[in-house]
Amino acid sequence: QVQLVESGGGLVQPGGSLRLSCAASGSIFSIYGMGWYRQAPGKQRELVAYIPTGGSTNYADSVKGRFTIFRDNAKRTVSLQMNSLKPEDTAVYYCNADGVKTHYYDNGKAYWGQGTQVTVSS
Repeated sequence: QVQLVESGGGLVQPGGSLRLSCAASGSIFSIYGMGWYRQAPGKQRELVAYIPTGGSTNYADSVKGRFTIFRDNAKRTVSLQMNSLKPEDTAVYYCNADGVKTHYYDNGKAYWGQGTQVTVSS
């Protein structure tokens, strides 16, 4: 079974920084993409940042220049460095891995972490 475990959420003042981390574990042959999504109360889950294998990173317009996504393929981790945080960044942040294969001939599936709360407030 594949699991994604997140860490690093919390309460921070506007203008502050947080770093989220996510580690994938289990019987994994390969992962295509890893990324972060967020869901604020009453809103739909939205993409924050995504990094595919061998491809370019993709950021939501609202976080460009403030957030940076990092991926370590060997360790199967993805991190999100969040700077200049704003109250509107408050949400539950979810780690996602897609195209996850447990063996070479697998079709690949998507997995989600349990979510970590980020609250930006003074």
